Amino acid sequence: MPTQPKATLEKVLELLGFPATVEEHSMDDGIMLDVKTEDSGRLIGRQGQILSDLQYITNRLLFQQDRNVPKVMVDVAGYRSQAREALVKKAQEAAEKVRRWGDVVELEPLSSFDRRIIHQALKDDPDIETQSVEVEGTDKKAILLRPKH
Repeated sequence: MPTQPKATLEKVLELLGFPATVEEHSMDDGIMLDVKTEDSGRLIGRQGQILSDLQYITNRLLFQQDRNVPKVMVDVAGYRSQAREALVKKAQEAAEKVRRWGDVVELEPLSSFDRRIIHQALKDDPDIETQSVEVEGTDKKAILLRPKH
């Protein structure tokens, strides 16, 4: 049975009692599933936590059916797109500080999803290297930006 990301997410939302439609879009690094619903706030959750959980569950279900399935990003009401743009902007501003002052810049602890966005945003920058580092006393990681030598 071929893996159907859109149908899988629609079924999960139906089982959760969320009337919604899902649009599927191809991205460079996977598939974007954009959820349209009247109740977007409840689906996003505080700081996007429910949205993250929904994305995790969707990816796990798809991966169990087909280990080669592309990674799925779930968005509701443009929340992830806006958050992604803000993270890319933050990464570029931090990279500019590194270029200007030559110092290491540490960003606040971020989820693995958000760290990946930062790493991707700066991967082709010839002057900057990024590294995830554990934050002592937590299970989170922060990103260090430093000049490439």
